[in-house]
Amino acid sequence: MGRRVVIALYDLYARRYDRIKAFDAYAEQALLAQPLLDSLAPQTEPLLLDVATGTGRLPLLLAADARFGGHIIALDASANMLAQARRKLQTQPVRRCISLVQQDAMRLPFPDRSFDAVTCLEALEFLPSPRGALAEMARVLSPGGILLTTMRIDSRWLPGRALSEAQMRAALTALDMGDITVEIWQEDYSQVWARKAATTAANAGVR
Repeated sequence: MGRRVVIALYDLYARRYDRIKAFDAYAEQALLAQPLLDSLAPQTEPLLLDVATGTGRLPLLLAADARFGGHIIALDASANMLAQARRKLQTQPVRRCISLVQQDAMRLPFPDRSFDAVTCLEALEFLPSPRGALAEMARVLSPGGILLTTMRIDSRWLPGRALSEAQMRAALTALDMGDITVEIWQEDYSQVWARKAATTAANAGVR
């Protein structure tokens, strides 16, 4: 599927997306928000980027946690998905710490080394170039920052798109990402955690 087709499909299903996914709030908090906040500790005011945020699933989880005092940029290419996220934000007291941005994940509009954490859930294999998207996420991630993404377990329906564990580890290692951990998460996806090297070839001379 091309980029325009993928965006059109997400636009089409935006209003029904949360009902289709049927997220479990307790599981989401325990398996997503809490581990991410733990990995960022002792930072209390981190700057995060959520790529392919959809209806704002992860940003809303993080912002609702009492330990979180930072800011989240929620980015998606689908205007209708962001419209759903905006509607949800209007009913939440956390809206001031979340900014919604409509933008292509392949060209992130942020400087290098901008974010303490970058996340991208259940979306990598639908982007035009999964490896290119990972490179963009690594680019905007600060040295020592956390990357949380996902890896599709059954890749039969997306041949050549979904990265295997070996391919994912190789791609991340090539981007100066270490501490790579793959954790079983749900039926269709595993979580992939990595940390950007504190000093890389790209920033070794920066002071």
